[in-house]
Amino acid sequence: MTRTVFAGGLVFDGTGADPAPADVLVADGRILEVGTGLDGDEVVDCAGMTLLPGLFDCHVHVTVSQIGLLQRVEKPFSYQFYEAARNLWRTLRLGITTVRDAAGADLGIKQAVEDGLIPGPRLQISISLISQTGGHGDGWLPSGHCVPLSLPHPGRPSALVDGPDEMRKAARALLRAGAEVLKVCTTGGVLSPRDDPRHSQFSLEELDVLVAEAAMQGRHVMAHAQGSEGIKNAVRAGIRSIEHGIYLDDEAIDLMLARGTWLVPTLVAPVNVIRAARAGATLPASVVRKAEEVVEIHADSMRRAVAAGVKIAMGTDSGVGPHGTNLDELPLMAAAGMTPGEVLAATTSSAAELLGYDDLGVLAPGRRADLVVVSGDAYDLSALGENIREVWKDGVRVTVREPKED
Repeated sequence: MTRTVFAGGLVFDGTGADPAPADVLVADGRILEVGTGLDGDEVVDCAGMTLLPGLFDCHVHVTVSQIGLLQRVEKPFSYQFYEAARNLWRTLRLGITTVRDAAGADLGIKQAVEDGLIPGPRLQISISLISQTGGHGDGWLPSGHCVPLSLPHPGRPSALVDGPDEMRKAARALLRAGAEVLKVCTTGGVLSPRDDPRHSQFSLEELDVLVAEAAMQGRHVMAHAQGSEGIKNAVRAGIRSIEHGIYLDDEAIDLMLARGTWLVPTLVAPVNVIRAARAGATLPASVVRKAEEVVEIHADSMRRAVAAGVKIAMGTDSGVGPHGTNLDELPLMAAAGMTPGEVLAATTSSAAELLGYDDLGVLAPGRRADLVVVSGDAYDLSALGENIREVWKDGVRVTVREPKED
């Protein structure tokens, strides 16, 4: 058994405490000890560096690379799986060693990573987005054509449903296909041209059925929820996390605090829609208008949620924006009132708690050895991506990046 010691640097352990001098000893993919003056068979020199736990992104779409309609419809169906391999690698290189895919990735992609066929972060998958007819995930267009963001296939069942019975059947089909979390739209969205983010979707009765079906299989539900009433319906139904949360009001925040509901804000998502439009993506004018309207509202909701003490976990909606730029979310979280330590905790230990990984997110004995070696100031969130030097997953070095020369 080879014992590797990461020596001579600072350690941010994931709890939110400031980085402090320490060594980390690793063997067989696990952390053995954290302390000073540790010895090992091999040494990773961390002088001038900070060691972080492997990072999380709790909201990605690894099979999606462009949101423009024309770019998507011109690609062969299977092309998305090769793009997923590239997107996973770009994500892993950033030090993100665990992601929750919020619709798109199927069991085959997850297993390909687990079996070592392709490099990438470990995946928690939802497979398909549960939507009502005319809802955020319904790809119907005024022409009569239907172009969902992710086409159904044998490993990715359709999840367009209406009524409690269809909700129950869709939940069971997704769980059968390997979903580890179920994702539902309880409001309209920005990217769907013919609905409104403020409007609610699905009744409380339908959501109760979904949560019950998930719970019977030991699973949770995540909700695309942007409008305040749809957020509150999701919280009342017992949904574990609110994704986006653009139009939070005081009642919604109070409910989230009372129920222990998580917020995954994805502040960078509408920003990336605007960037895509300016770069020439074929997006309906209504989509761009909605993105422009919600940016400041979204940031204000986040500020109020942070001030109130809502539990926060980092997510980006990558796929809406380019994979490999995930850490652009972190400065936006800080601008909403989180300290750098709180932002990094939301990206490590808090995210691990949300996703149910009790052996990740913190650098402590017995935890899995996902580690990120960072040069410079780890609290310089804007430069964090550029400063990542090494990424380790389960005690194996998966990437090394040399600093750029001046």
